[in-house]
Amino acid sequence: MASATVLLIMLDEDARRLVGKALQAAGFEAKVPTEVGEDGLPRFSESVEADAILVDEKALALPALGAWLDGVPYLPVLLFAAQASRETLLRAVQVGAIDIITPPVRYEDLVQAIQRALTRQEAVRRWVREQTRRHTQELQGHIDELQTLLEVGRILASELDPDKVLTAVVNAAVDFTDAEESTLFLLDEHTGELYLRASRDLRSGAANTLRLKVNDSLAGQVVRSGQPVILDSDSPEKIKTAYLVHALIYVPLLLHGRVIGVLGVDNREKRGGFTERHVARLNALADYAAIALDNAQLFTATIHERRKLETVLRHVKEGVLVLDESGEVVLINDLARLVMDIPGDTQIIGRTFIDLCRNAEVEKGIQQALGGKEYRTEITAPDGRVFSLQAIPIPGVGAAVTFHDVTHFKELDRIKSEFVSAVSHDLRSPLTAILGYVELLERAGPLTPMQQHFVARVRTSVQNITALINDLLDLGRIEAGFEVEKEVLSIATVVRYAVDGLLPQAEAKHQHLVARVAEALPPVLGNAVRLRQMLDNIIGNAIKYTPKGGLIEVEVESRGNQVILRVRDNGPGIPPSEQPYIFNKFFRGSNVASEQPGTGLGLAIVKSIVESHHGRVWVKSEVGKGTEFTVVLPGMENGGGAAEDGL
Repeated sequence: MASATVLLIMLDEDARRLVGKALQAAGFEAKVPTEVGEDGLPRFSESVEADAILVDEKALALPALGAWLDGVPYLPVLLFAAQASRETLLRAVQVGAIDIITPPVRYEDLVQAIQRALTRQEAVRRWVREQTRRHTQELQGHIDELQTLLEVGRILASELDPDKVLTAVVNAAVDFTDAEESTLFLLDEHTGELYLRASRDLRSGAANTLRLKVNDSLAGQVVRSGQPVILDSDSPEKIKTAYLVHALIYVPLLLHGRVIGVLGVDNREKRGGFTERHVARLNALADYAAIALDNAQLFTATIHERRKLETVLRHVKEGVLVLDESGEVVLINDLARLVMDIPGDTQIIGRTFIDLCRNAEVEKGIQQALGGKEYRTEITAPDGRVFSLQAIPIPGVGAAVTFHDVTHFKELDRIKSEFVSAVSHDLRSPLTAILGYVELLERAGPLTPMQQHFVARVRTSVQNITALINDLLDLGRIEAGFEVEKEVLSIATVVRYAVDGLLPQAEAKHQHLVARVAEALPPVLGNAVRLRQMLDNIIGNAIKYTPKGGLIEVEVESRGNQVILRVRDNGPGIPPSEQPYIFNKFFRGSNVASEQPGTGLGLAIVKSIVESHHGRVWVKSEVGKGTEFTVVLPGMENGGGAAEDGL
């Protein structure tokens, strides 16, 4: 006690010297502040080594004293006052003074006052240390519980096997509550009973048969109320026949506000009961368990459904590839692997298509679909089979690519084309001979009017058959790819020649044939003869089917590096149900008069020519108002290459 230091905050110098000498004589160290602020009080650093503070009446009057002393609540404060007036005592109490020293300063009074202050200070410190220790232990206990619960939650969240999840839950329940047994019941929606799904340390025999009714059991009470049940009894309570317990907790497993089961712990031998703290622990564990069990069941169901889907995909006759929005593979079946030349043992789920694609057309189709556009083409698999590829965007998923085997149809088409070509060639010679003899009939002598009519009918029929054969042969050559000679040409020139060549036909029907060709069109890489044939067929059809006095408009413009041709008429139009088929071979509209000449191959030839130039063609028509054909051809890039179709 003699080594205690007293900090003197005394503005009366005489009193400070007097008290300082008295303190030194009593064995205390009197410390006088060396640094004083504008408020008349020492710096806080001055109080670090002090054990008590002594203030006088003048210092007590400083406005900032109370706030200053609040900064050192652990130091006892004493007042040195010559005259302890009521106002002085009140102010001393306000700043926290615990004792008063009045002159004359006697050695015994000073020592007793300082010792009382220090004793009180030590008692306060012991109390604070004890409270701190107790609260620290409690806090550490809560932290340990939270860490244990967090670890259990982490284990449950990472486990997707329902059996392992339930085993972890009942094990954690025993560890959390120091119980003898733990049980987990799930609600059977069909029978309305609770059946035991998992347990720890439950006596054998009961585990295999334990089922509890919801309407007359403690566990059922939890299901009905959604609230925990706690039981603590000196005499055993019956849960079920031969199942007696002294203490028990049941808490609900809640999922989306619905009770799906009950988690319980019990003591069958120990007399020790459970507390609300145990209930809180078990409740927290039950919340984790319900979510983890739901996740595990959902995952199991998802795996089951995925396996069913994979089984279906393995047995379908088409190749299927599904990608997410980032281009990573989600699903693929064996046929799609074969078409894409991906070995069967290659792990590709989760990999991007860029790492897998060995076919430029497949890669292009996927890119188009991921960009929101459909894409169709034909590709040849490594085994030589031909597949129709269709890539489509799937909102919210990504894209899907299907591969349909069309090898058989391609072979049939080839055989048919060869047959048509052979028959057409074989027919041209006799037709030419027939037409020649028909021409000679008029030279052999005069013909009667009836004979002239018969000859005209024969001539017309031969000409129609010859036109059909020529169209078949043209179509066969185009589809076979024999017309490969292409050059850079001006589409405007081709259009003007086509319009000029068909103008007499339009004038003969008093029709208005109007051409509007934009300036500065990009050049096109193409076959001028075939492009002229394509225009002749489209414009010729417009003239043929548009009534007298009608209007046919031909427009050519560019958009980006694309050349767009439109042929519009105000003819009878095409029924909506027939529009998907107008480019098929030998198809003729139902609203076309039977006497109207035509082979039904003109638009099929148009489509083949456009596709051979990497373009597209489509129709827009309304019955009674007219028809518009649109052809899009890629223009030449500045560097000489054809542009991709951007429409």
